Parts: sequence; C-alpha cells; structure tokens
Amino acid sequence: MANLKENAQQYEETKTLNIADLDLVSVDNDLKEETFTDKEGKPFTISYIEVEGQKYRVPKSVIRDLKAILEKMPNLESFSVTKSGTGLDTNYTVIPRN
Repeated sequence: MANLKENAQQYEETKTLNIADLDLVSVDNDLKEETFTDKEGKPFTISYIEVEGQKYRVPKSVIRDLKAILEKMPNLESFSVTKSGTGLDTNYTVIPRN
C-alpha cells in the first residue's frame, strides 16, 4: 500500500464531463446511471456514457431530443451535441450525423 505522499502525488480527480464535449457520439453507447448526494444531503441521479474510460453526463433533454430524431431517422448511427448557456439556463441541441 502506498503512503499518503505517494497517493497525493498520483491523485487524479475523477470528473464527469458532458456529452457536448464529444465530437461524435454513437447511438449504441451504453447509458448508465450513478447516484450522488448534493450539499443538502439529498440524492440525485445522473445518466452518463463512458468513452475511453471517461464518463460523459447525458442530460435528460438530450435523451428526449434523440428519441424524437430516432422516430424520424431510425437508422441513425451517430450524433453530436452542442451546448449553450450555463447553469439552469443551459440548452442542448442534438445534431444527427452519419
């Protein structure tokens, strides 16, 4: 077991990125969920995909928009996501790609 100094030197904070950080997303990625606790002790759950060992959060609005696109384009293989705004005013746009 490594000592505290060695652990501190090797420490890398795990961070969940956002699906909009990816250039291209396959519709075949597995969607997973993880539950966290907020500052007030209340649990909340996020959906995410994992790409090359990194977690990318997938907002519910992206899933909703992708569902609508897939109804019109059932053979869609990939898409990208743009993000605008910050905090509660964040908006996501799903762009079909093949």
